[in-house]
Amino acid sequence: MIAIIDYGMGNLHSVSKAVERLGYEAVITADPQQIVEADGAILPGVGAFGDAMQNLRNTGLDEVVKFYATSGKPILGICLGMQLLFSESEEYGQNEGLGLLPGQVIRFNGSFKIPHMGWNKLSFRQGDSPLFRGLEEGHVYFVHSFHAKPGLASDLLATTDYYGPVTAIVGRGSVYGMQFHPEKSGDLGMALLGNFLALTGSGKPQTISV
Repeated sequence: MIAIIDYGMGNLHSVSKAVERLGYEAVITADPQQIVEADGAILPGVGAFGDAMQNLRNTGLDEVVKFYATSGKPILGICLGMQLLFSESEEYGQNEGLGLLPGQVIRFNGSFKIPHMGWNKLSFRQGDSPLFRGLEEGHVYFVHSFHAKPGLASDLLATTDYYGPVTAIVGRGSVYGMQFHPEKSGDLGMALLGNFLALTGSGKPQTISV
């Protein structure tokens, strides 16, 4: 069972359908017990960092996510959900994050188009990550105005280029994050999601050819 954490912000149903397509059972839930008992958890997110953290705190799900991250079972943040894993964000003032990964989320700064929107190629920084097993670098779909600056280089698994290197995938232990939307990123996105789900040891995984 994969818990898709419902805190009022995120493309919950598209993520759920992607998980099911890959051969895993998914439940969209805000129930702490269901989340804690799940084989894997996904924290999606669309919107503003501060609002998301406030929703998590109001429901007590911030502590549930932090507890889950200590369990050794895999958890994945997607888009805003990835940014929430970090210590803080400067979006609409300084906002404290979940603090599972050291680092800051900052706004793109330049004369180029913001938000960063479209298909960009991944560059694997740590090819031995289980997320990349059997995969080659390719394009995935991004939509974001803010990007993460990890505090530790070892947490940076993949980047893309948008007028400079941009954090695309992060990970430490069983905690992972993807800035892009894997469920909207074609075969490569689904394969990356599938490799994450395989870490849960549950379900009957479907092979996605890339």
